[in-house]
Amino acid sequence: MGVDDIINKGKKLLDENRDKIEEALKSEKAEEVSDKILDGAAEAIKKVVPAEQHTKVDEVRQNVDKHIGNA
Repeated sequence: MGVDDIINKGKKLLDENRDKIEEALKSEKAEEVSDKILDGAAEAIKKVVPAEQHTKVDEVRQNVDKHIGNA
């Protein structure tokens, strides 16, 4: 089985289960987990970027959060 076969199987599974995947991404549990991950990532980034970039980090974090979980 080559890489193309694996990719094609992945695409097929994604297409067959798109509704379930979208439902899982909009769940309360996904929201909790994503918030923890995004908060941690934002805080880690803020430790290495200048303070004047912290607002931009928060904006990016919020934008990503809009697409994951239920809120």
